[in-house]
Amino acid sequence: MTIGKSTNVIPIPIESTIKEVIDLILKSSNNPIDVSINLMLYVMKAQIFNDGNKRTAVIFANHYLISKGEGLIVIPEKQVPIFKKYLIKYYENGTKDIIAFLKDKCWNKLK
Repeated sequence: MTIGKSTNVIPIPIESTIKEVIDLILKSSNNPIDVSINLMLYVMKAQIFNDGNKRTAVIFANHYLISKGEGLIVIPEKQVPIFKKYLIKYYENGTKDIIAFLKDKCWNKLK
């Protein structure tokens, strides 16, 4: 399975592996924004569902953030092309530039 314009081929997801990875992310000692971003990126890259992985991943990450009182991740429409470029780089070589972008441009903290 391929993702968007990425040349990266994703293996068919295995339920037990997905559960294990999500559990590890949730149990990490990272702060809530890092946990939520890691959850989001994992769900996007793992392609758990046939369709809607990016939308589902954002909802999942936001559910986690809200439960911790830490705000929301919202990708502004004008930032979508940049987000997609970072996401493809992440898919292809694991570059973490997308994390700083999400924190700086997409994380809306609760006040």
